[in-house]
Amino acid sequence: MTNPAVYINATSGVVEYYTPQPIIEAARLTMGGIDLDPASSHTANKRVRAKCFLDSNGENTHWHGRIWLNHPFGRRENPIWIGHLFFEFEAGRVTAACCITYACTSEAWFQPLLRWPQCFLSPRTNYILPSGKPKPGVTKGSVVTYFGPHPDRFYEAFHLYGVVKEAVSLVKR
Repeated sequence: MTNPAVYINATSGVVEYYTPQPIIEAARLTMGGIDLDPASSHTANKRVRAKCFLDSNGENTHWHGRIWLNHPFGRRENPIWIGHLFFEFEAGRVTAACCITYACTSEAWFQPLLRWPQCFLSPRTNYILPSGKPKPGVTKGSVVTYFGPHPDRFYEAFHLYGVVKEAVSLVKR
């Protein structure tokens, strides 16, 4: 029997896992609304209620405004989507963002996220299946990372859902 730990960075190919509503509402409260969900679908946007959403190749377009990002998780996808979020934020097109990912703290794509305010969600997040039912048996923890000018709002909106850490300054050696 294969050890399940070997699948920690595997991609199942299934990308329709929706964020539980309380987490989306906390993001909306933090940012004052959601302008764009760049990795979405018609079904997912019924939950997110972004003003605009992209359902394919969202990582290849410019993003604007307040972003909610629950991207397709996977070894190949994580660095692409997270890298694009940084690119758009640093370009000034993204004014605020909340991004949910697995808490893969040792991965190279995750390391830059550690500089920003984060909520390590507890208990583990049971993402919602297209059927509307939670996906049972989640084996990894999730984290929401916040990019924006209101870390106090992020704390207020998310502290009930897990441990919130502040932005971290990098120490030069």
